[in-house]
Amino acid sequence: MTQRKGLLAVGECMVEMSGGENDLYRLGFAGDTLNTAWHLRSALTQRGRADLAISYHTALGDDSLSDRIIGFLQKSQLGVETVQRIPGRRPGLYMIEQRNGDRDFTYWRETSAARQMADDADALHAAFAKPEWIYFSGITLAILSADARATFLQALETARQNGAQIAFDPNLRPRLWQDGPTMCRTVEAAAALADIILPSFDDEAHHFGDADPVATCARYRALSPRSEIIVKDGPAPLHLALPDVKPVEITVPPVTMVVDATGAGDGFNAGYIAARLCGLSANEAVQSGIALSASVLGYHGAIKPRQDQAMILA
Repeated sequence: MTQRKGLLAVGECMVEMSGGENDLYRLGFAGDTLNTAWHLRSALTQRGRADLAISYHTALGDDSLSDRIIGFLQKSQLGVETVQRIPGRRPGLYMIEQRNGDRDFTYWRETSAARQMADDADALHAAFAKPEWIYFSGITLAILSADARATFLQALETARQNGAQIAFDPNLRPRLWQDGPTMCRTVEAAAALADIILPSFDDEAHHFGDADPVATCARYRALSPRSEIIVKDGPAPLHLALPDVKPVEITVPPVTMVVDATGAGDGFNAGYIAARLCGLSANEAVQSGIALSASVLGYHGAIKPRQDQAMILA
């Protein structure tokens, strides 16, 4: 059996338009699992582990924006070996606006290429055959057809049986699903395969009826007895549940400046996973996740903009 190496993040990379001051928007590229992969690459490099390969798996089109996304991934030192290109398709797009002190998202993703990333079962199994870790989210599942979703979960199960470890953020987004019961059933099936589960309490309480974060820990523990469960709850204390140990409440220090909360949870996931990949304890990894999440709150968009990213007129 080939030795597994590195981490593969799986999901949808979208065109992001953020900012909006004076009707000017910054064009970037983002998506929940991409945000985590990007921050994970940076965090590992800062820890002196640039040798740990981080790759991204998705499907893109054959247009110029898809070409630019490939270039962005490569410049970000994310592997693109398994990215599929779908003729005639395009990447999805979303815009972030600030309304009444909070974020408002508008999406154009109904025909995005990423929706076809699991249509080719052989290609998906091949993509999952090499990494030591596979990271994905509920959004990864939500954008797939029912048949492709089943293919994805089967490929994930095969990879796990062959030695891969799984990290999963449920990231519940009901607007992307045909109905609530399908979303909840699929998310729990995915969580049952996971070694690290990273839910957000407000979503879990709303859709699963959890009374408190401890109840969220207990529900996921029943699905995956071996997993590390970290329940995020915004600025409120988070809860860490390790196998055979009662959940521990961990205080989140206040953040003095919040510019945009987009991607903060993705940043936490990256900080946590990076620390665990480097051999730190789960408690140390939580602190790493908190610190990285706080830094993401300090700028517009999910990924810190570079000077060479374009500003475009709304």
